[in-house]
Amino acid sequence: MIYFTSKGWAGEGIAGNGLGRLFRLLIPGSFILIITTLLAYGRTVMKKVLLRIVALLAILWLCACGAIYAAMRQPPEAFAHVMARIPGPVAFLAFPFETLWMRARAGDLKQGDLAPDFTLTRVDKSSSIQLSALTAKQRPVVLIFGSYT
Repeated sequence: MIYFTSKGWAGEGIAGNGLGRLFRLLIPGSFILIITTLLAYGRTVMKKVLLRIVALLAILWLCACGAIYAAMRQPPEAFAHVMARIPGPVAFLAFPFETLWMRARAGDLKQGDLAPDFTLTRVDKSSSIQLSALTAKQRPVVLIFGSYT
């Protein structure tokens, strides 16, 4: 016997799990019972489906963040090639772009480390000078990066 209680439908046909529960309800004259049961099952199924969709989107977001971070650690040309394929401001709006950028480009220099060797063009553009040529003379080197505009 199937009857309605304050908590919903109850009785013999309601016990059990899965499709068996639904098939037991398919008795003649119980159309309203079937609709009500489907609506009740629909809520729990919908919650499970939404939870799976949210979990899938979270995994996809984490994978995309990882891919962008990996691209940021590449040389500028490779990173520019990746960013050229991402439409408009998507990377800036959908992902923590600045945080990823600051971590990817932080470098590994620590206080007291020797400066990496580099070459700069003189202000008058007559020649270039390399840092290792200045440090070979065993004299201190001071670099001032200012604006000459």
